Amino acid sequence: MSGLMWFLIHRGGPPWPAAAAWRRACALGTLAIVTVSLPPWGPPSTWPFVADAADLSGIHKIQHIVVIMQENRSFDHYFGTYPGADGIPMQNGMPTVCATDPRSGRCVKPFHDSHDLNRGGPHSAKNAVADIDGGKMDGFIGQVGGRRGRCVGAFDPNCGGGTGEPDVMGYHDAREIPNYWTYAREFVLQDHMFEPNASWSLPEHLFMVSEWSARCTSADPMSCVNELQSPDRLARRGKQGLAKPNYAWTDLTYLLHKANVGWAYYVAEGTQPDCDDDAAACPEKPQRAGTPQIWNPLPWFETVREDGQLRNIQTVSHFFEAARNGTLPAVSWVVPNGRVSEHPPALVSAGQAYVTSLINAVMHGPNWGSTAIFLSWDDWGGFYDHVVPPAVDENGYGLRVPGLVISPYARRGDIDHQVLSFDAYVKFIEDDFLGGRRIDPKTDGRPDRRPDVRENLPQLGNLVEDFDFNQPPRAPLVLPINPPPGPASAGP
Repeated sequence: MSGLMWFLIHRGGPPWPAAAAWRRACALGTLAIVTVSLPPWGPPSTWPFVADAADLSGIHKIQHIVVIMQENRSFDHYFGTYPGADGIPMQNGMPTVCATDPRSGRCVKPFHDSHDLNRGGPHSAKNAVADIDGGKMDGFIGQVGGRRGRCVGAFDPNCGGGTGEPDVMGYHDAREIPNYWTYAREFVLQDHMFEPNASWSLPEHLFMVSEWSARCTSADPMSCVNELQSPDRLARRGKQGLAKPNYAWTDLTYLLHKANVGWAYYVAEGTQPDCDDDAAACPEKPQRAGTPQIWNPLPWFETVREDGQLRNIQTVSHFFEAARNGTLPAVSWVVPNGRVSEHPPALVSAGQAYVTSLINAVMHGPNWGSTAIFLSWDDWGGFYDHVVPPAVDENGYGLRVPGLVISPYARRGDIDHQVLSFDAYVKFIEDDFLGGRRIDPKTDGRPDRRPDVRENLPQLGNLVEDFDFNQPPRAPLVLPINPPPGPASAGP
């Protein structure tokens, strides 16, 4: 298959004028740049359809964006001792920060945690406020220990820590997560990536695909109002059966569909990675691509149903197939199941192995040379972090989470200190495939009451800074699925 045909297919095929121009170019035996004029919601009129990513310039060398979203880890928990990062404050190799344990009165410093299974802590909006504690960042153990007497099980959300010593102050390094540290060393680590708002998984996933978390009273986007803790979710209502979510506001797939840009949302079959609320643990529930839950909100967006794109929500086996065949869409989101999610009590090693398999699949496939992989964790999971989240608007940001950029054009060994959030992923997608068009009630054709256009906030950094589009595309870095432990960090 020619590079041009491949390029067109991954965006779902161009509108008729573009297809006609392509056929004329092929008839002339040319696979050089073909400039076409597209409808208002297509890419810019100067958008080039070319044979190879190397012929594109700047951000447009990225023809495939893969967002891998894992669960419930803070930045300091995974990269707090990574060299050069804004990690745990240290002096002479010892942490200078601590959080008070209300049971003992002792101030507990961050410590290396070699356990593969962690407990974490509660992570609702109120827990975030308490953890941040007015900027003192010392409420983490208090949220675990303050309600331990009311725990009804090892993973009860009111305590989130089992019966032993709370582990929210623990951190990992290359001894437990060698592949993640290798990706940081070889590609880009983002040390100021914040969850979009200070809350749990469902709002974060809503922001990831739509830049908002809201509650609606009808199918009218203008009926939606801000809701950061309890947006609609699939829930049983006794004899009334299932109460179905109503996400009437505009999401990114609406813009992608109008511009004829291909997308897919891949769900790992198994058990869902988070509970139906902010709980640290809950009974396992089966998931499949056709069973929407908090980790998979797109089926309940009016736009996805109206656009006839429910089929774009698929099991992760389709991701591996697309990566192998070189048919990845322009935009992919990949979410885990419970076992590989890294959401406590899921094993860290199982999550790392799963993520490595996803990245290896892309690196082995034909699309690697034009792909950017953005890897992050949806919220902090109750684990300690020392950086006070910036207030960018009434909705956030929330606590800091790890972020990695993996691409043949990613800067090698770079640490990005820009203030970022999942908003930056949406902004990058819009700049790459939509000519900079935003999810904006004033311009997108579906006005809603969202408080602002998050992609345009002045505090938000630009992911373009994480790339060097002048460098030759780098060779794949295929890592072992089950790597041996790496070296200890410089921490205690």
